Amino acid sequence: MSEATANSKEKNEIKVSTIILPENKNYESESLKYEINIPNWLLEIIENYEVSNKKNDSNQDLIGKAFKLAYEAHNGQLRASGEPYIIHPIAVADLLKEIGASSSVIAAGLLHDVVEDTGIALSEIEVNFGLEVKVLVEGVTKLGGIHFNNRTEAQAENLRKMFLAMASDIRVVLVKLADRLHNMRTIQWLNEERKERIARETREIYAPLANRLGINRFKWELEDLAFKFLEPEEYKNLKDQIAVKRSDREKRLNVTLNLMKENLVSSGLGNFEITGRPKHLYGIWSKMERQQKQFGEIYDVAALRIIVSNSDSCYKALAVVHDTFRPIPGRFKDYIGLPKPNGYQSLHTSVIGRHRPIEVQIRTSSMHQIAEFGIAAHWQYKEGGSPASSNAERFNWLRQLVEWQQEGNEKDHNDYLASIKEDLFDEEVFVITPKGDVVGLRKGSTAIDFAYRIHSEIGNHCNGIRINEKLSPLSTSLQNGDFIEILTNNNSTPSLDWLNFVVTPTAKNRIRQWYKKSHRDETIKRGKDLLEKEIGRNGFESLISSDAMKKVAHRCNLKSTEDLLASLGFGGLTLHQVLNRLREEIKIQTEEIKNESNEELAKSLINKNNSIATKSNATNKSPITGVEGLDYRIGKCCSPLPGEEIIGTVSLGNHGITIHRRDCENVIPIPIERRLPVAWNQENKILDNKFPIQLRIEVIDRVGVLKDILMRLSDKGINVSDANVKTAFGKPAIINLCVGLESYSQLHKTIDQIKSMADVLDIARVGIS
Repeated sequence: MSEATANSKEKNEIKVSTIILPENKNYESESLKYEINIPNWLLEIIENYEVSNKKNDSNQDLIGKAFKLAYEAHNGQLRASGEPYIIHPIAVADLLKEIGASSSVIAAGLLHDVVEDTGIALSEIEVNFGLEVKVLVEGVTKLGGIHFNNRTEAQAENLRKMFLAMASDIRVVLVKLADRLHNMRTIQWLNEERKERIARETREIYAPLANRLGINRFKWELEDLAFKFLEPEEYKNLKDQIAVKRSDREKRLNVTLNLMKENLVSSGLGNFEITGRPKHLYGIWSKMERQQKQFGEIYDVAALRIIVSNSDSCYKALAVVHDTFRPIPGRFKDYIGLPKPNGYQSLHTSVIGRHRPIEVQIRTSSMHQIAEFGIAAHWQYKEGGSPASSNAERFNWLRQLVEWQQEGNEKDHNDYLASIKEDLFDEEVFVITPKGDVVGLRKGSTAIDFAYRIHSEIGNHCNGIRINEKLSPLSTSLQNGDFIEILTNNNSTPSLDWLNFVVTPTAKNRIRQWYKKSHRDETIKRGKDLLEKEIGRNGFESLISSDAMKKVAHRCNLKSTEDLLASLGFGGLTLHQVLNRLREEIKIQTEEIKNESNEELAKSLINKNNSIATKSNATNKSPITGVEGLDYRIGKCCSPLPGEEIIGTVSLGNHGITIHRRDCENVIPIPIERRLPVAWNQENKILDNKFPIQLRIEVIDRVGVLKDILMRLSDKGINVSDANVKTAFGKPAIINLCVGLESYSQLHKTIDQIKSMADVLDIARVGIS
């Protein structure tokens, strides 16, 4: 349990209680006994619910009824730790109670996993708890019954669903954040791969999401827990260093605090509260990384917080602080006069106190509630409703994400995730529109970034900008307080040159998206030319419109032959892949495959496999288990990597075993009798195997772009065995690389690193069925 967990539990004493629940005709009729940890507030609600015989329809009874259903639905289920699963919904409800959520939200917290993990249907939730609770539960339920090609696609689609639900009822995210926080508190029970994946998603999406909504109570702990599991050595070292100097730091802080308290009282500010607090670990480590400093060089690891009765007193307290200690120039920020987009308000200043810098925050008690609990502290969001109906600037980012979902290509999962991560980051530059609205952007943003932040159509038709009433280049970096006016023209279109200076993934993605849409005819023609050159003109048009070609497109997860040609023209598919599948389709239609001989061949190979003594994993040097003693090869059609699920197929003609990705389209027509269960050898990582992967990169054609990409790969220790470039006048260049990679996770990191380069328009892994 983290320190934050221990602190939070002090507020609600937990005791072990045995409760006997009566019969419920709608669910299991057998009385249930259980012994679990229950917070006092929830225990009282459950007992009152039973005493009232469920006749009341009060908000308290809604929670009691939700607990009963959650317990019965999860009865017999265990968490990875071996504890009863019901402790997780209870912990989620406790976190929601702590931030002041309404009864409907707490009930949804208790029920948030019953649809996903048990036999309870959403319709049953609506009948028993009403539409409001049903909508909240549905918003945090992962998509089920759908096959996803990879984790990136699953993550993107589940996030799309959650953000759409948030656009209807922002309280959905309160349940999701509480769910994620408790999962992070108990993540140590998962395997290393899942721990890293969940912790990284927490840092990149859920902690910034909590920050966007102003829920610092969740944000700080999510960041620290992700830090603990993603950089365990750095976390431990920093924690130890802070503990060593804690007593000296506390003495200095107490002296500063007492002096400040005396001066505030003597100034006439009698109604105030002043406290000292240490900064959270991830915040300190981030500052060390950003400034390239050691812990000993970071002085402001603690801060003072002054809470007063009203806004006027905030500025009076600020004057006292600056009279007591020397202010550090350039470190004062007025978030009361200019609140952050998430609603945060406070005065920030840094002063030299007791020979060391110290940060001071000054705010009212209501501002403090909003700083800690964000939207959960706003009465207008306690009873639900769409944030889209509000004119609040704080929800512009949510409207942008929903708009991106509606405009974007459903297959651009990486682009969508990149857009989410960028849009959730805290803004650093604030500019002003002609209407006087304040818009936050990432530091270094240009006019084009600003235009796409307002609306994609404004970005697509932008042809000029006025900064502080002066015409300026589109590449000009915006500064705090700039007045911005975008000039548009219906005949103007995006330029690929913009990718050289825009900094936000949102702008980059929409420029690329426009390019793909506007050049679709060109890529279809390019794909058609490639195919015609290989097959010949005779009967080509008939072949293009044939059922065989349509089936090839469907096998490639594409909707039509035109999509197939466009993918071929861009490089998403190779000519070799299309031709091989086309030959297979024609063969299936013209020949009858004899299954008897296939079965005999498969049986002979399987018997051979079973007759060979299996070596232990510790001594087996093969990267794949299940093929010991047999000849095998990695399928070039899909080029599987460790970390991807694989399957072996028996090749005809005694050619041994071919290893495919489990979702490879070439496996589908192969009879089950010719398929072998295989897996990656987890003990083989020490052999440092490299697997060849083909990457196709579309870039802006300029001198040195290939060198830049190769240097980026070299810096990451990735070997390139083959590289070639295709160029055409006035068009992007196509770079084909063959790289040696160790795993699927390394592939994703490599693609993200290359895609982040300014000249890269798109990148695709080729040779995938």
